[in-house]
Amino acid sequence: MINVRALVAEAVGTFVLVGVGSLGVASALIVGGQSAVLLIVILIVPFAFGLGLLAAIAIAGDVSGGHFNPAVTLAAVFDNRIRWTTGIAYAVAQAVGAFGASLFIQLAVSADVVRATVNQPGPIGQSPLDQQLHAFSIEIVLTAIFVAVILTITARQAQQALFVIPLTLIGIHFAGIPTSGASVNPVRSLAPAVVSGTYDGLWVYLTAPFLGAIIGWGLYRLFNRPDQDEPIEPDLYEDGDELDEDDEELEPA
Repeated sequence: MINVRALVAEAVGTFVLVGVGSLGVASALIVGGQSAVLLIVILIVPFAFGLGLLAAIAIAGDVSGGHFNPAVTLAAVFDNRIRWTTGIAYAVAQAVGAFGASLFIQLAVSADVVRATVNQPGPIGQSPLDQQLHAFSIEIVLTAIFVAVILTITARQAQQALFVIPLTLIGIHFAGIPTSGASVNPVRSLAPAVVSGTYDGLWVYLTAPFLGAIIGWGLYRLFNRPDQDEPIEPDLYEDGDELDEDDEELEPA
C-alpha cells in the first residue's frame, strides 16, 4: 500500500519549489519594475528555484524520495525505482502542489506575477514556431542533464544530493532562462499557464522534459551497470508494511 505521506510530501515539496521560485520572479519584477531587465531576472530567479528545491528536498525528500517533477518520476519508473502506478500517483500529487503554488501567488501577489512565471521561448527564431522548436530542443538537453545528475548522485553519493541537485538546477536556470525559460518540469510550466490562461508554447514544456528524462536515464545507464546498483531503503510504504519480493525500492532524489 502506497504511503499517503509520500504523496503529501510530493505535493508539499512541489508547492515549495514552484512557490519559492515564483516569488523569486515576483522579486525580480519588484526590483526591476514591470519591464524587469533580463539581467535582474537571471541574478534572482535561478537562486529562487534552486534554493526552493533545496528547501523542498530538506522538508520532504526523505519521505517520498524528493521528485517534485513528473520528468524525474518518469526516469525513476524507467529505472525500476518505482512502479508505473506509483509514478502516476506522484505526478498527480506534484500537479496539485504546483497548482496550489500558482494559486497562492495569484492570491498573495497578483495575476500579473503568475503570468510572468509562465515559461516562454526566447527570441531565438524568426517565427513563434521557430522559437518554440529552439526552446523544445534546449528543454530536452537541459532536462537530460538534470535527470542524469539526479539518478547518478542519488545512486552513488546520496548524502551529497541535497546540495548537488539544487546547484544543478541553479546552473540550468542560468543557462536556459534567456532561451527556453528553463522549465525542465512539466507541472512547473502547466500550473501558471492554466491559472493565468496563457497557453502559447505550452506544448514545449509538456513534452520536451519527458523526452529529456528518457535521454537522461539512458545516459545514466550508459555509465552505470545495473549490477553496480546499491540497495536502497524503501520509504514508499506505511510503517509496518513489508516489501514483497516484487516490490520496488525508491532512492532519495
